[in-house]
Amino acid sequence: MPSVFKTSNPALNSKTFDRSAVAFGGETMSLQGTVNKTGLLLFLASASAAWTWYLANAEPETVGLWMMGGLILGLIFALVTVFKQQWAPITAPAYAIFEGLALGGISAFLDQAYHGIAIQALGLTFGVTLVMLVLYTSRVLRATPKFTMGVVAATGGIFVVYLVDMVLGFFGKHVPLLNSAGPWGIAISVFIVIVAALNLILDFGFIESGVQSGAAKYMEWYGAFGIMVTLVWMYMEMLRLLSKMRER
Repeated sequence: MPSVFKTSNPALNSKTFDRSAVAFGGETMSLQGTVNKTGLLLFLASASAAWTWYLANAEPETVGLWMMGGLILGLIFALVTVFKQQWAPITAPAYAIFEGLALGGISAFLDQAYHGIAIQALGLTFGVTLVMLVLYTSRVLRATPKFTMGVVAATGGIFVVYLVDMVLGFFGKHVPLLNSAGPWGIAISVFIVIVAALNLILDFGFIESGVQSGAAKYMEWYGAFGIMVTLVWMYMEMLRLLSKMRER
């Protein structure tokens, strides 16, 4: 695997596939297997999201506990997956289920405020993902060192802003531009969506590298988990962007 590749997705870093390489003759990672497992994770997330969506409309007073549990357990299983890649066949599906619980509730409440916003965000997320996949497979966009460096730097900067916003939230304040519905606030959200989309190029590149380097079979689950992390981020940012536009 080319050592120059890096990714801003914490689930897929420069040492991931090197650590998982297996001896000749062992069962190895395949592209089709990764695609299949990505589809399964999306199905699990959609199924659990449908549950909290239903609760948010039928029994809104109960959905908060499900959402909070989903957020906390989703984070725990994500961290376990990152540090224990060989557990991915168990922890990645668990992450998808619990993350879906949180996303379903968040989507339902936003949809009540801005009717149709959830399906718009979902459509845009999968539309952008398809475009990124086409651009990657046609070799229009590749994870070159300069491209990778730019995306990693931008992603790191965004997550620093997220962290500052979270800390300020404890004091009842927030980063103005990140949450503003004004022109600059919308521009910031568009930028974040673009950066999230470009992370998919890095993720595709790492999965391809894993297949070529003969990574262990369980890395199909880990690669699918990495894609899932990026898709969740992009979907949430789509919701934020659309809600800002609706607010105006």
